[in-house]
Amino acid sequence: MTSAFAKPPEKCVSATFKDEKKLQDAVQRLLDRGVPKERISIIGRNFQSEARITGFLTKKDVILDGLASGALYGSLFGSVLSLLTGVGVLFIPFLGAVVAAGPLGAALLGATSGALYGALGAGLGSALISLGMPQDKAAIYQTRVQAGEFLLVVEVPEEKSGEIFLLLQSAGGEEVAITDMQLPHEPEGELTGSDQISPEIKADLSEEAQQTFVETYNQSLSESPEKTNALKTAWERIKQLFDRDDKGIFSKRKAS
Repeated sequence: MTSAFAKPPEKCVSATFKDEKKLQDAVQRLLDRGVPKERISIIGRNFQSEARITGFLTKKDVILDGLASGALYGSLFGSVLSLLTGVGVLFIPFLGAVVAAGPLGAALLGATSGALYGALGAGLGSALISLGMPQDKAAIYQTRVQAGEFLLVVEVPEEKSGEIFLLLQSAGGEEVAITDMQLPHEPEGELTGSDQISPEIKADLSEEAQQTFVETYNQSLSESPEKTNALKTAWERIKQLFDRDDKGIFSKRKAS
């Protein structure tokens, strides 16, 4: 179904929620209103379904490593997180292990270089500021996530921002704000270069592997327009050609 939300977003509407049920209700209302899940991000520490996670694991890893069915997937992503994209676990100073989903989660998971990486080292607030969140609001959100609340960020066209502001308020959201924060996204269609690879994937690939990923992805997309299949095909090609190094990056080309 085509909706007004399909065009590029111009504003971010954000809010905190004190419990997971209210957060899930808010996300469901956004989806029912026609907001694409790719425009919704959440960050929190106390997702009940994430209790057994240790270390670093992304939904991408679960799906692309063939573990998308069975108890593992259900135990990790059986809550509101299953509604969104790019779910992962990351360590943020002053917060500890944090669960993040959506484009904001992907940006934080892939923060291996540039300004965002340095900001992430100083905490969630600094990372939000580097993406365009006002300093005072970013500080409040860091404090609230640290206290166990959940942060929800929604990207919408400017003319829809007031409507979504009221929706989050009525759903029990607090510290609701409309900001100019900009989040990175995967492009539609073919990739023109490695800089367009999703951050959470790019972080796992050497420069050579990134080039292989782009070539395989584009070839698959030319044969079928299904992005998920192209993503899986490209990832399988990487695993055929490369081994992980001691940092977990696919950089060691296998012997032919």
